Amino acid sequence: MNDLRIEGLAKAYGPDATVLDGLDLTVPSGSLAAVLGPSGCGKTTLLRIVAGFLRADAGTVTVGGRTLSGPGVHLPPERRRIGIVPQEGALFPHLSVARNVSFGLTGLDRGARSRRTEEMLELVGLAGYGDRMPHELSGGQQQRVALARALAPEPQLVLLDEPFNALDSALRAGVRADVRAALRATGATAVLVTHDQQEALSTADFVAVVRDGHVAQCDTPQEVYSRPADPWVAGFVGDAVLLPGTAEDATAVTPLGRVALAGPVGTHDGTVLLRPEQLRLTDAVAPTARGTVLDVCFYGPDAMVTVDVDGLDTPVDIRTAGPVAVRPGEQVGILVTGEATMHP
Repeated sequence: MNDLRIEGLAKAYGPDATVLDGLDLTVPSGSLAAVLGPSGCGKTTLLRIVAGFLRADAGTVTVGGRTLSGPGVHLPPERRRIGIVPQEGALFPHLSVARNVSFGLTGLDRGARSRRTEEMLELVGLAGYGDRMPHELSGGQQQRVALARALAPEPQLVLLDEPFNALDSALRAGVRADVRAALRATGATAVLVTHDQQEALSTADFVAVVRDGHVAQCDTPQEVYSRPADPWVAGFVGDAVLLPGTAEDATAVTPLGRVALAGPVGTHDGTVLLRPEQLRLTDAVAPTARGTVLDVCFYGPDAMVTVDVDGLDTPVDIRTAGPVAVRPGEQVGILVTGEATMHP
């Protein structure tokens, strides 16, 4: 078992610079967890502590039941059995692809190193590329080599530090899929640090949203998106429609009409959360709300329509399949579909 357990992790760079504040995180064995958060929230510090490059002020880090960091314990990086895929690959420019991959394979004879290197290159889709130099590869291929190098020593845990940042958008999705498939093939537990919400939601088995040095929510991508812990998490992981509302057991009364809630919440005032794709434009005779179109942004497969709703101080965004027929200035009706979440 290679589960990662982080408990009560704390780190400060001065009396007024607390970065991690009692952070807890558990990643089941063989899972890929994305650590998602804004700049300065502690993502990189967390990664460096787990890797062993930095000492924590408090807390423990264990992998597979083995304590890597804790009170009186700090294993050096080379003894942690952790593979690291840094930003932009960071390959040794003077070594061939094969020598880059085999760099960490100490203690094996030449034949065993060669076989393991070939296995790793085949796993990441680069069989036959061993004799090439890093500058002869594309950015995506270099990232695959970096992953092969990290996986070659059979680590218990793989850390990926925003490894897709330097890739263009067309290439990024394909490389992400290849990385995910390679990790699953080896059964390694992995942590992906990113600030890209779509990357986290589409790649990871679990998403941990970090805010102010602690985990605000950790769950499956679907749960984090559809049932965020609070309005801040909702707005950070995607577009959100936030409405004032009054809960009445399983429904809430809002400026967009009565909305079904995900579970009974009693009777109180609060903030109702919907996603833009839950709103529908309509010219029906009796929509739940009416408004005036302010803007239309077309993205190809869909479009975002901004509507000034009667009775609301701020406009709402409606995601709809594109192209759309409405134009700024037109009157439209709005219908709500699905369930919302309610936050005090």
